[in-house]
Amino acid sequence: MLKDNLLLPLRSIKRSYLPLLAIYFAYGCSTFSGIAESFFVKEHLDLSAQALMMIGVWLSLPWTIKMVFGQFVDSIPIAGSRRRSYIFIAAFLMATGSILMAGLAGSWPIVMQLGSKNAIFIASSLITIIGVVLQDVVADAMSVEVVEREGRDKEAINQDLAMVQLLGRLSLSIGMFLVAGLGGWLAQVVSYQNMFLLTLIIPLISVSGCILAKIQPAPHQPINKKVFFGGLIYAAFVISMGLSQVPYGQELVFVVSLSVVLYLLYCVAEQLEKNLIIKMACAAAVIFIYRAVPPAGPGASWFMIDILGFDKAFFGTLAQIGAGLAILGMWFFAKLITERSIRFVLSWLTVISFFLGLPLIGMFYGLHLWTMEHFGFGARTIALVDTALASPFAQLSMIPMLALIARNAPRGNAATWFALMASLMNLALSAASLFSKFINQYWEVAREVKDSAGAVLVHANYDHLGKILIFVSTIGLVVPLIAIFTLLKEKGN
Repeated sequence: MLKDNLLLPLRSIKRSYLPLLAIYFAYGCSTFSGIAESFFVKEHLDLSAQALMMIGVWLSLPWTIKMVFGQFVDSIPIAGSRRRSYIFIAAFLMATGSILMAGLAGSWPIVMQLGSKNAIFIASSLITIIGVVLQDVVADAMSVEVVEREGRDKEAINQDLAMVQLLGRLSLSIGMFLVAGLGGWLAQVVSYQNMFLLTLIIPLISVSGCILAKIQPAPHQPINKKVFFGGLIYAAFVISMGLSQVPYGQELVFVVSLSVVLYLLYCVAEQLEKNLIIKMACAAAVIFIYRAVPPAGPGASWFMIDILGFDKAFFGTLAQIGAGLAILGMWFFAKLITERSIRFVLSWLTVISFFLGLPLIGMFYGLHLWTMEHFGFGARTIALVDTALASPFAQLSMIPMLALIARNAPRGNAATWFALMASLMNLALSAASLFSKFINQYWEVAREVKDSAGAVLVHANYDHLGKILIFVSTIGLVVPLIAIFTLLKEKGN
């Protein structure tokens, strides 16, 4: 069984999938110059922290209107193509952004005459983000169309659709993992100009995958005006709220965003059968609840830094271990994720997540001191083991949802469905952050703050952290399980 699980992803890879996986890999590599860009902005641009936050709001716009991109890809062919043409456009935009950054870093006259340094940086960043989002939308649509359908039974097709979703996330994660360390190392030994020029390799990978991809043409779908214009109005609302200081702005944006996304999903679901709509709605609700479980908040990190003595290097080690083992987890659990029901997968993920939260609760109450006294290992060893065990499960919850969309989204509308579901699941994470904020307002946790002279301005107070950790762990176990066994039936999901 172990051998079968390890070999399943390799056995499932077909030659027709490789070009698509190359596009997902390129998407994962898009963070390659992130570290170099952060240092370049700090050293060579005069952007304040407030200005960077404002820029961040504008750079979130393409992700906010992802469903509009989905409508373009599904319904508006360019040069007779609704897939390859958009990948070429995305690659061109990403390459343009890289060239602008390289020209800015190298003070190329042809680039510097375009405007101020800050304006060139903002334009480059926005152009690149648009390219990345467009590429992601097209890849999601193609993930449904690379699966051979002719002459095959529905069960075999559904298994392949689910496996392609998993392989796509694996490819994306491998790309992110490979550039995480490489990008930081090269940023120290290569000039900023050459670093940004190296990123031109990424759109080349996308284009090569696009040229070689063999897809099953999906029927053309007319543009859904409600989704298209609703997405634009929604984006305008989110941006206006992000630039204003409206009281309870976060809560208002969440409520309006959730209402809009649910309405747009209703608009695209009108063409589905009623039973299928109910099935997908129940599955989406359960995964939303699972992802909306609140984290403990920053107090947990402060406790690990101030009390347990974890430093930047150790947090970096945990992050690298987590990223690597997440890939191995998706690989090893491929069979379970793609062949078992959403109810089965999420039930086990919920229970496992609960038990993996116990070590931090234990360390708050002195577990690390007891293990050091009796067994010779302390907090860092416990954290390493806990991270190693938890990482494979952290990335698995979305794959059943992606598989469900791939199996049931109307042919020709996959890009829009994937985009809307991505928006819904991102809102679940926003809900988790809001819940965490309310919990931390009720049980206040504070870390020590000193002024420049070393005088203590705020004293550390972790008295309530244990209550927070126990509360969020209990909520994370009970609420998702209630939702799973109330809304999902084994046969239906």
